[in-house]
This record gives sequence, C-alpha cells and structure tokens, in this order.
Amino acid sequence: MKRSILLCIATTLMMGCADRDRAGQLLDTPTSGSIRIAVDESLKPLIEAEISAFEGIYKQARIQVNYTSEGKAMEALLEDSARLIIVTRKLLEDEEKALMGQTIVPHQLKIATDGIALIANRANRDSLISLDGLKNILAGTIDETNSPVFTEVVFDEPNSGMIRFMRDSIVPFDALPGYCFALKSNAAVVDYVSRKPQSIGLIGVSWISDRDDSTTNSFLNSIRVISIADDSGSYQPYQAYMAQRKYPLVRDVVMISREARSGLASGFMAFIASDKGQRIVLKSGLVPATMPIRILEVNQEPF
Repeated sequence: MKRSILLCIATTLMMGCADRDRAGQLLDTPTSGSIRIAVDESLKPLIEAEISAFEGIYKQARIQVNYTSEGKAMEALLEDSARLIIVTRKLLEDEEKALMGQTIVPHQLKIATDGIALIANRANRDSLISLDGLKNILAGTIDETNSPVFTEVVFDEPNSGMIRFMRDSIVPFDALPGYCFALKSNAAVVDYVSRKPQSIGLIGVSWISDRDDSTTNSFLNSIRVISIADDSGSYQPYQAYMAQRKYPLVRDVVMISREARSGLASGFMAFIASDKGQRIVLKSGLVPATMPIRILEVNQEPF
C-alpha cells in the first residue's frame, strides 16, 4: 500500500516538474506531443511515409500536417501557424530577416534531392522533349518552327514550388502563357493528363517512384514519364541521374524549423536525417542527403 502511494506521489511530482508553456500546457519533446507542420504538396508521398514511420516508433508523437503550396507553407512559417515546413528551397534573405525580427533563429536542413517529372498521356507517342523545347513552352516563345506536340501544361498549385523552380533555374519568365495553368494537386495533374492526350504535366518524382505503392502503380498505368534531352543525352528522373545532376529538373528538399528549443520539430528533423529516415527517402525514389549511395553502371554489351 505504501509503495503504491509513493509511486502515485512520484508520478504526480514528475508531471508537475514537466516543462509547460505560459498557459500551463505540457510542452512537446523530441519524441512526444503534437505540432503543426506545412509541406509542399508535391512531396506528400515521401512525407506521409516519414510521418507514418516516426509515429509508429514514437507512439506519443502526433504531427498534424497541412499539404499546400510552397508559397503558403512559407507564409505559415513566417506567421507562426506552422513550426516546421518542408519545401524545395532555403529561406530568402528577407524571410530570414523576418524570422530574426521575431527573435527566431531558423534551422534549415537538406534531407533529399528531388526531381520534377514530366508526364504525358499514354496515347501520346512522343515520349521525349528537348530542354530547349521545354524552355520555349514555359516562356511562351513557340512558333511554327518549334511548335511542340503538347498544347497544354498543367501543374499543382498557383504558388507552386515547381513553377518557382522553373522560373529561377530553367528559364526566366514574367508570367506563364495561357496554356499553362494550375490544378489543385499532383494527383489532379495525373488525372487530367490521363484524360487529355495533348497535355503535359509537372509532378513530384515521389508520386511515381515507389513501385510498392498501389497509388504509384495506378498512376503509371495511366500516364508515361517523358525523357528530357540535352546536348549530353536524354534522361528520365531516375535516382542515379538525379544524383549525378544529369537530369536537369532536380531540386533540394529542405526542412525549415522556427523551433526555439529542442521539441518535436527537432526530433522529426533528426529522424528524417537518420539512417531510417534516409532509407525511406531512398525507397521513395529520391536521393538521400545524409547517407552515401552507390551508383552502378550496367554493361549492356554481350559477353
């Protein structure tokens, strides 16, 4: 009886000594509690797999995620409606200054190299596009001499990180031409392209790379992945080509935290950077950032 009473007293004291916020609520730890994060929707398959594994190991951790555009995710970080975001670029100078003005020192961590896949309808026999051709499409500089087979370009969100990448890293443009327009998600892009033979879509590589996922296989049955050609050859968004930067549409995946202490955001970042988290990156078809990878060249010549 005395032992039970002592145990209850000890438990009560431990709970009373736990860290709490100003409102008296228990603070989260690296492996427990609940936080809100915002994620670029093009990374959804990867991050869903990471969260499932993390919460499976740490039963008292809950990560509430909002899959949205890169622009809205960045707004959520600056407005403190998301403690952690996962996007495809680092903070800009003015964004970093805005956080510093809130006495927040942001933590940025690259966790993977991602690719933007170009997809077409399976009825369209043209499975190759030149990099210059893609630039002409995005810049709206198409004429009779370089007119492509594709007459529509669709992507995920109006504030899409993919379009921001294309503008910053592939071809500068002030505004997209009228035949380029946003839908609501990567899944909507796949659905649209599967019904429109003259369309081309931009999606994140992780949506079509995990062959153990039924959604991936369903998508691949309805569309084809287009190769991109340049002076050195033609490439699809395979991991080896992305790791070597031969595939031209590659970008970094970055976690950005505004957490001022070691809480659940820090724990989740550490998990994704760990061996288990990076193996999930590898399985998702992306290139891990914090673990070595092997690139094998297969000799196809006869013995």
